[in-house]
Amino acid sequence: MLTLNQAIASYIDHTALKADTTKEQIVKLCEEAINHQFASVCVNPTWVKLAATLLSNDSVKVCTVVGFPLGTSTSEVKAFEATNAIGNGATEIDMVLNIGALKDRNFEVVEKDIRAVVEAAGDRALTKVIIETSLLTEEEKIHACELVVKAGAAFVKTSTGFSTGGATIEDIKLMRKVVGPELGVKASGGIRNAADTLAMIKAGATRIGASAGVSIIKGEQVRTDY
Repeated sequence: MLTLNQAIASYIDHTALKADTTKEQIVKLCEEAINHQFASVCVNPTWVKLAATLLSNDSVKVCTVVGFPLGTSTSEVKAFEATNAIGNGATEIDMVLNIGALKDRNFEVVEKDIRAVVEAAGDRALTKVIIETSLLTEEEKIHACELVVKAGAAFVKTSTGFSTGGATIEDIKLMRKVVGPELGVKASGGIRNAADTLAMIKAGATRIGASAGVSIIKGEQVRTDY
């Protein structure tokens, strides 16, 4: 039987996405992911090949980000980023949707943007779509979730961790309600301890993005930007 800490660890994408992240930090991230059996490491594209090499003999997945953190790259560029990352060993892609197009109610553009990455990933990697909830109205959050489902992505995700806010219980409940029981829901941004993590899972999250993964499962209170 899994301990509580082991159960929590299996939900966590152990994350390092800051611009000044070093090779030494990526090596440590991967070592921690192996030691605690996190779901994945989530790293910037430049570190995917290294992470994939370090994790080649383990079940921990390699996740990376596309169109990050603004979502304003063209669909063609996002698709290329995904293809390149998968070629380097990524098996999970966290893309940022076109937030401006969503606010313009240009839903066809948003759906095509997501679908471009989903199709580039194919069956080689699953796609999570970051909708940046802190920038959206409730109606926009609902539309975003509906478009994620229509475009065939595997997950909807709250936040990049680089905008004006992170995950909230209310947003996770709303996202789960809209996407139904089958799609994944990833909570990310400001999740700092086991209590926060368990609350997100209870609300409907099936994955947790956090740079504080080790502290979370050790029961330490920390502050983090992601």
